[in-house]
Amino acid sequence: MKENRLLAKWLNDDLSPDELAEFEASPDFEKYQKIKNYTSHLQVDDLDENAMLSNILSQKKATPKVVPLYKKWMFRAAAIFVLAIGITLVMKFFVPQTQTADFGEKTTFSLPDHSEVVLNSGSEINYKKWNWDNNRHLELKGEAYFRVAKGRRFEVQTNLGKVTVLGTQFNVKARKNRFDVVCYEGRVKVNYANTQILLTHGQSVRFENGKQVKMNVNSLKPEWIDNQICFTKENIRTLLDEVERQYNVKIELNSKDTISLFTGKLPAKDLDTALQIISTTYHLEAKKVSENKIIFDEK
Repeated sequence: MKENRLLAKWLNDDLSPDELAEFEASPDFEKYQKIKNYTSHLQVDDLDENAMLSNILSQKKATPKVVPLYKKWMFRAAAIFVLAIGITLVMKFFVPQTQTADFGEKTTFSLPDHSEVVLNSGSEINYKKWNWDNNRHLELKGEAYFRVAKGRRFEVQTNLGKVTVLGTQFNVKARKNRFDVVCYEGRVKVNYANTQILLTHGQSVRFENGKQVKMNVNSLKPEWIDNQICFTKENIRTLLDEVERQYNVKIELNSKDTISLFTGKLPAKDLDTALQIISTTYHLEAKKVSENKIIFDEK
């Protein structure tokens, strides 16, 4: 410890004569002397603290850009929104559109060219919006009334036949083995099996079991639109089928007379009156066994 103290004082030329003599007598003095002589010519520049700080700051790495978590969520939500819009447009224009009228209901809607359609109870229409103005084609199950806007050919396809028009008003019914078309305005071309018929204002045609019946009509539109069910020489089973659709009920018939034909009208919004007319015409008795079930028995 004493030797280290003497070394420090010797390097600073701060030894007294006695201390200097003692230090020079030490065994390590010669080594210390050589080191002192070797380093005496070395010089150290003054430290420029400001320059050093500037250099450190200039070499500082750029702070990485951090995207907050909520912004990542917003980007993801925007992408999902754009995708949803795309899917919606595809569904809207490319996927077939369906309009239905359940039993006991009627549905009115417009097609892309503003043609108007009224669907009768228990009916369905399918069509595509894509390229509609150049391909006005739809498929019908059941019965519908059309007010067609003028334009290219307009086609109504059913499982029994096809109706083609340019711009007119007409009614189409395709149920079971029965195909009816009525023209209320303009001209209508009807294709059934290998038969083609042209109807004009006030004409109608019926195909049933391969038989054709052409008739004239006096009304300006289908009676069912005004909640009147019109029949011309219809059998009772056809009559009851229509009542079931209009009122969303089930009817059981226990009668031997299923041949007599009915011509007339039934109300589509007054079930009791409709049942009374049928009972009187066919000498039957109507019983409501539940809210949605009716049984006709012979008197």
